[in-house]
Amino acid sequence: MDQETTRMLYEMRLSSMVEAVNAQNTSENCQGMNFDERFKLIVANAYAARQTNKLERLIKQADFSTVAPSIGNIDYLPDRHLDRHLITELATGTYIKQHHNLIIMGASGNGKTWLATALGIEACRQFHKVKYIRLPELLDDLLIAKHEANGDFQKLLERYRKVDLLIVDEWLLTDVSLEQSQFLLELVECRLQSASTIYCSQFDPKGWHNKFNNAQIADAILDRIVHDSYRIVIEGERSMRERYGIGGRHD
Repeated sequence: MDQETTRMLYEMRLSSMVEAVNAQNTSENCQGMNFDERFKLIVANAYAARQTNKLERLIKQADFSTVAPSIGNIDYLPDRHLDRHLITELATGTYIKQHHNLIIMGASGNGKTWLATALGIEACRQFHKVKYIRLPELLDDLLIAKHEANGDFQKLLERYRKVDLLIVDEWLLTDVSLEQSQFLLELVECRLQSASTIYCSQFDPKGWHNKFNNAQIADAILDRIVHDSYRIVIEGERSMRERYGIGGRHD
């Protein structure tokens, strides 16, 4: 390609096409191809590069605490009582398209975050927008935005509404105040029947009610979360930290 054509491709952010053409010019396998064959190969390479870049961007924007987990590396040890069929079904992402939630329960260290992250990364691979956050950090973000005078609270809710899969870790690990309960109700309401959420909790939903400061708000939040949620309970005679060591792949 001449310099001007190259410049225009770079300006249109089609650098992958430039790279594909340069690769063809140095490949003996491409010398006997006609224009249509070479052009199809250029487009295919450029498309693959763009998809790879998009995936990397989605994973980075998700703010996972680790990117090591994967569906293929889940340990279905007998004492964990994991439902392989359910996890395989969830990995397809159908629950996200149907706007259903997932509740992952288990004791500390049993791999709730690891499993949720594996499902989150799989969702990124299907080009869903994913966000991972711990509940204390989420509440801090909402509190700061609520007390800003420029309408940041509604803008923040709108950003969360657009997330296809929200992963909330450490869900209701401690009691929440009345103000925090109101924040969570607004967040759950704005995502209702339009997006999916994974809740990682040490407690069964039956115990969530007592974590809220207001019984009516608790009823409203649980009604919007629980009725259309899948549930996974991770058991285990030993925590994953004990099995693999601190910092291991199943923390």
